[in-house]
Amino acid sequence: MKRTLLITGSLLGLTAVILGAFGAHGLKESLTPEALNSFETGVRYQMYHAFLLLIAATALPLTEKAQKSTFYLIVLGVLLFSGSIYLLTTKSLTGIDISSIAWITPIGGALLISAWILITYNFIKSVK
Repeated sequence: MKRTLLITGSLLGLTAVILGAFGAHGLKESLTPEALNSFETGVRYQMYHAFLLLIAATALPLTEKAQKSTFYLIVLGVLLFSGSIYLLTTKSLTGIDISSIAWITPIGGALLISAWILITYNFIKSVK
């Protein structure tokens, strides 16, 4: 599981940097300031959780089961939260309209919050 967390965290970080650069340079002229700000929010949360996966693999006192649960919560949370933001903000460019299922954004956020709750619970259990 440690290897999976490290590779996934690295890939999420890599794609966050690429998407951030693309947003800052490639989308600057194509999106409204509000849409660009939302896009950057998706990138920021993706990067935060890339770091969290790397830390979960190397520094947190998590059991194997907690690592696995953290992994799934973060990956699904980033896909739903950041992924939906990317699609919603670039709708005018991609033609992909997910407005009817925009409710997946807060579900993704709830999954990310759940990962943090799980980590906090594991700290409470393990640090005495």
